[in-house]
Amino acid sequence: MNHHGGATVYRKLLTLDMCGICLVNTLGALPIIYCTLLCYPATRSLALLVYSALSSYVIFCAVSAHSNISRFCSFTWQAAFRFYFFYLRWAGLGSGHPSSLRCYLLMDGLALLGGIINISRLPERLRPGKFDYWCNSHQIMHVLVVISILYLHWGVTSDLTWISSHSCPLE
Repeated sequence: MNHHGGATVYRKLLTLDMCGICLVNTLGALPIIYCTLLCYPATRSLALLVYSALSSYVIFCAVSAHSNISRFCSFTWQAAFRFYFFYLRWAGLGSGHPSSLRCYLLMDGLALLGGIINISRLPERLRPGKFDYWCNSHQIMHVLVVISILYLHWGVTSDLTWISSHSCPLE
């Protein structure tokens, strides 16, 4: 991050950045979990509670991490939890709009790519000094994350439209 405030400002900006990433991860997954378990209200409530608790732990780990790699790995549990629900949809055990799973997979793929580019410090590691202000890994990561949020939006919009016309089977 380009600033002249020193280590204290850098740590505060990094903490704010990590909180934003965790907030998007947490709030973005809630409608995915809700729609996937739409017809199982008790399981849905428990899954939402567990994911919220897990997200609290993840933000603690991300903010207190001592390296980029451990900070990146902090989000692994959230991703694994989301991928479990993606699997439920893919296997036909969960519900949701058929096209939304593709959006969610692209969302996580782009976010993962952004995270990998950020921790690998590409392209500035290859040409030191050339990418200090424009097109550095942090900026590339943020562009990919914004695009991934668009895919999240499109997936959630499809799911919410689907909910309005879906009814769960009677037991």
